[in-house]
Amino acid sequence: MLWTHAIEDAHRRGEPVVLVTVTEVRGHAPQAPGAKLVVSRTASWGTVGGGNLEATAIDRARELLGEPGPAATVSSMHAELNERATTTHGTQCCGGTVDLLLEVLPAPPAVAIFGMGHVGVELTRLLARHPLRLHLIDSRERLLQEARAELRDAPVADLTWHHSPVPEVTLGELPRGCHVLIMTHDHAEDAALCDAALRCGHLATIGMIGSSAKHRRFQQWLRAEGHSDAQIDRIRTPIGDPQIIGKTPAVVAFSVVSELLTHLLTTPVEGRTR
Repeated sequence: MLWTHAIEDAHRRGEPVVLVTVTEVRGHAPQAPGAKLVVSRTASWGTVGGGNLEATAIDRARELLGEPGPAATVSSMHAELNERATTTHGTQCCGGTVDLLLEVLPAPPAVAIFGMGHVGVELTRLLARHPLRLHLIDSRERLLQEARAELRDAPVADLTWHHSPVPEVTLGELPRGCHVLIMTHDHAEDAALCDAALRCGHLATIGMIGSSAKHRRFQQWLRAEGHSDAQIDRIRTPIGDPQIIGKTPAVVAFSVVSELLTHLLTTPVEGRTR
């Protein structure tokens, strides 16, 4: 697997990684400058030279994945490859020295929009301009095709389209930490999605479009399905910035994006906090 593919694969699952790069070599060393290693919490791809050098780099990378704050996003490491160097994972006696750069690459935030109606399309148009992973789901294939045609400009976001006659099944395919926005054409679909989303343990926030009256009805139904009040409170309804008033799809979508981006920009990124 190419190191670029390893990053994409981990990010698709919602996992942060550390990219380790050999930046400078003096004397003899197992790899030349530019060699790369990708490290996640449980696996690694590529190589910066094996032995104690690589094992120590992996240890440091996994420490970075658990350290808080922006200062933890970049780090450097110097290694002496001789029998006199203090090591943890055995001796390397190539004779040279190696400098490494370690960069934390958090997974881009993931957002799933259930429902490609008027608001869903406007919401997708706005969010597609940001570095996100967008999952766009609808039980109506025609609506998905029309939504794709609406997005003529090349998006910044990575878009994944899901045609799902039973939309709640798609919840299990979403990456860990995905934010869910529910706005289908059918309140029965919305209810099934709320129920299933609360039973998933890997999702972040759950929001649903609708009135306060709809929310109260859903609360009663979800209690009858066995959910506690604390669980039900995870669902935000109505969604959107309350200071942005209006009912047109474009205004509602702008309100939702304002609230969501504020949350994303003020919440610690996975990979920089424990």
